Amino acid sequence: MAEVVSLLRRATRDLSPAYFAMVMATGIVSIAAHLYDMPAVAEILFAGNVVAYLVLLALTGLRLLWHPRAFFADIADHQRGPGNLTLVAGSCVLGSQFVMIAGDPAIATLLWAVSVVLWVVLTYGIFAALSVKRDKPSLAQGINGGWLLAVVSTQAIAVLAALIAPHWPQPHRLELNFLALSMWLWGGMLYIWMAALIFYRYVFFDFAPGDLSPPYWINMGAMAISTLAGALLILNAPDAPFLQSVLPFVRGFTIFYWATGSWWIPMLVVLALWRYVMRRFPLRYDPLYWGAVFPLGMYTVATWQMARALDLPFLDPVPHVFAYLALLAWTAAFAGLVGTLWTGLRRPAGAA
Repeated sequence: MAEVVSLLRRATRDLSPAYFAMVMATGIVSIAAHLYDMPAVAEILFAGNVVAYLVLLALTGLRLLWHPRAFFADIADHQRGPGNLTLVAGSCVLGSQFVMIAGDPAIATLLWAVSVVLWVVLTYGIFAALSVKRDKPSLAQGINGGWLLAVVSTQAIAVLAALIAPHWPQPHRLELNFLALSMWLWGGMLYIWMAALIFYRYVFFDFAPGDLSPPYWINMGAMAISTLAGALLILNAPDAPFLQSVLPFVRGFTIFYWATGSWWIPMLVVLALWRYVMRRFPLRYDPLYWGAVFPLGMYTVATWQMARALDLPFLDPVPHVFAYLALLAWTAAFAGLVGTLWTGLRRPAGAA
């Protein structure tokens, strides 16, 4: 028993605050499988995601209990702080699974309410802490693609609100759609602020292979989830007259978000080839790789939903291809996780 507690203490001390990206990735790949008539895959990933969410929630609670200094130090860290927002996005993606796969809007509503509270606490807590801290890194050292988790978490709340709104009676349905629209717009503004800084860091500062961490794929993922939120708002327009009045704007910006996310894909592929092939950066498991799986799954679901919301059937081959790429990426990340856990479990026994 003492060995188990000791192992848990070590694991929670070093637990990445961005580990809920695994819930985000597993959830969206599960939804993609559901949309493409792979019910067994969707349900297995759904069940696994519930377990992963509860386990990570327990480990995060133990980390706060056993290692409060490390926990709060991460909140005020420019590199690791935004990773805490994966808890918000992961909760919302799991809630989306409950709506779309399980048909249970009640649990989804509970997860959405928890996510809103977490979003308020973490968003203002993280950015207030980063603003008032005395010692700050340079832009090149402090910013990375993980900062766009602020956008992803905001849009995740918009997506889940849009999904559960049809299950609410009026006038609450109208109010929830208005909140979803407001979060969608705010997420877009956040992206403009942060993506400009990230692109500036790309082009005007030295860039080593180690700087190109997997969260840079969130450059695309943030736009993909913005596309999904816009597509759902379009589909909800008959239930909300104010959405009807701004429908051309919502349609235009949804395509704008999708086009921006699509532009990032070749760029990220080129940079990945530069990192792993040309510069031979070692490819080994890191929990941050879940942040690269999520955008692939989200691009799949967002493009599928947009094609139906805007009646663009010629786009159908795109999400069809990305659905399998997302499944492949998820399998690779999961294999890396299993291998890492197996090695970690064997190490104490070998040492003894």
